[in-house]
Amino acid sequence: MSLDVSSPPARRDRSGASTADQPEAVRELPQIRPDDRGKPVLGRAFEYAKDPFALFRRQWDHYGPVAPISMLGQRWVMLLGPDACEEAFRNKDKAFANGPAWTYLVGPFFNRGLMLLDFEEHHMHRRIMQQAFTRDRLEAYAARMHAPIEAGIADWAAKGRDRDFRAYPSLKQLTLDVAADIFMGGAEDTTPEEMQRVNEAFIACVQAAAALIRKDLPGTRWGRGHRGREVLEDFLRHYLPSRRAVESDDLFSQLCHIESDEGERFSDDDVVNHMIFLMMAAHDTSTITLSTMLQLLGQHPEWQQRCREESLALGPRPTLAEFEGLESMDWVMKESLRLRAPVPVVLRQTVKDTVVQGVRIPEGTFVTVAPQFAQVMEELWTNPLVFDPERFSPERREDKSHRYAWNPFGGGVHKCLGMYFAGAEVKAVLHHLLRGWEWSVPPGYVAPMNNNSLPFPKDGQPIDLRRTR
Repeated sequence: MSLDVSSPPARRDRSGASTADQPEAVRELPQIRPDDRGKPVLGRAFEYAKDPFALFRRQWDHYGPVAPISMLGQRWVMLLGPDACEEAFRNKDKAFANGPAWTYLVGPFFNRGLMLLDFEEHHMHRRIMQQAFTRDRLEAYAARMHAPIEAGIADWAAKGRDRDFRAYPSLKQLTLDVAADIFMGGAEDTTPEEMQRVNEAFIACVQAAAALIRKDLPGTRWGRGHRGREVLEDFLRHYLPSRRAVESDDLFSQLCHIESDEGERFSDDDVVNHMIFLMMAAHDTSTITLSTMLQLLGQHPEWQQRCREESLALGPRPTLAEFEGLESMDWVMKESLRLRAPVPVVLRQTVKDTVVQGVRIPEGTFVTVAPQFAQVMEELWTNPLVFDPERFSPERREDKSHRYAWNPFGGGVHKCLGMYFAGAEVKAVLHHLLRGWEWSVPPGYVAPMNNNSLPFPKDGQPIDLRRTR
């Protein structure tokens, strides 16, 4: 999908009433149409990688909110639209499980991360982990972000990257450095070369999701994912004894020492598993959000200046509360997340028969829940492909057309635990850029996206970046 950069027209009225709880006759899952089966073995996987938005629309037009689809040699079900997403996320009858689905896709590489746990076990682990994301700890993390962000951005200028700036890889390294500082306490004896190996290991683990050969063989995506997981485990276990010995304010240390109100604590294996998943989630998703924001602000200089004026009105190192008061930047961030969700689909598997939107889904079915589609539906948004941050203003609040019209962080018990941390990190990076830099992007530029796993721009997303006085 391309991002339309034209000006928005006047808003129009529409109804967003939920029908998720309205009873209806149960229908059987429809058969896949002969012209929708896709390629042998791959099914429609190639079409998703090429243009997920076109595939979502085709599925919606042909089947409605509960759409069967052939993927990787199996019949999956795609849930489209806010009502179907709501039923899956609310999961009232506990029929949808995360673990089996994500394990199939990336299980060996993010084994027993919070997203891969279910039901009581997930509840227990989340209960412990949420102690690391309390308000006072978020304030401490936000204060600590400034130093690594300032150092990383200064390094861009020192190396001349501002003259041929590729936003995505530069931001990815920056967010990894921030994660190493906030999550690891600085990884004190790690060299830049070792951090590059860690970055490459995360990339290998994420990209393994697109593997056709799912065996640990040399030269395959799956094999590189296994090697990446080994690098990450060795990296974290090296620091584990020191973080167990002394409690500090970095996330790694917090996971080693926090406990729930019931006295539950994480084992060493739990800490390593959660750190690998959290560091991946933090720097991958924040990177794509930031690169999207830089593209859109480069194509809309009036919004860039509007955000700059807000940042210049603050000091160089705002608090968490001050970040939360950056109104224009908040709207731009939400609009960027709407147009290009860092996690456009989430996976589930049914552990028993269930009914969604009146359609029976059998036990053992792999399910793709597509919140990204709801975020660009004409039924819910005014001209949904147009960049229009003011749709999130108090006067409009188009995201309130349905409780699941905008949900880039997921929903239900698996809603992203780090969403407020992520928002603070994105705003901190953008704040420092706005105060010392300006940039532009050609209005007609469309980022060529790689959608094999988490989306990212294949060309690195070039931006004309310049220092300001």
